[in-house]
This record gives sequence, C-alpha cells and structure tokens, in this order.
Amino acid sequence: MNTETRSISEISRQATHILFKEMGVVDTIRFLNQFTVGRGDYTKERENWLGDISLDDAISQIKDGKKKAQPGA
Repeated sequence: MNTETRSISEISRQATHILFKEMGVVDTIRFLNQFTVGRGDYTKERENWLGDISLDDAISQIKDGKKKAQPGA
C-alpha cells in the first residue's frame, strides 16, 4: 500500500492510463464522458422553448397528445 500523497492530476493521469490499457480508448472515453459537466443553462433554454406555460396548460397538452396518439382518436 502506497501512503504518499499525490496530486489529483497525477491520480487522474494514472487512472486514465489504466483505463486506456484495460478497456481501450473508445470505452474509456465513453466511461469518462458520463462524469463531465454539461454546458449551457437548462433553465433559460427551457424557458425559450416552453415560454410562459402554466402547469394546467402543460397537463392539457400532454393529455391532448396522448389522445391523438391512440388508435382511432
């Protein structure tokens, strides 16, 4: 067991090297991507595409969409 303290960058470098060696480049990148922080502002983007919709209006639109999706509706 190694008791010396290493920097987080050294630990990350070693971990990435081990993952590349054991899993390959593609699977390592896919694995690491699940931990990356997204970009943008979801709240502002959501307001842009939803607009000023009330909860009741949203529920009505969902119900209307379900009715249209049913066969014979």
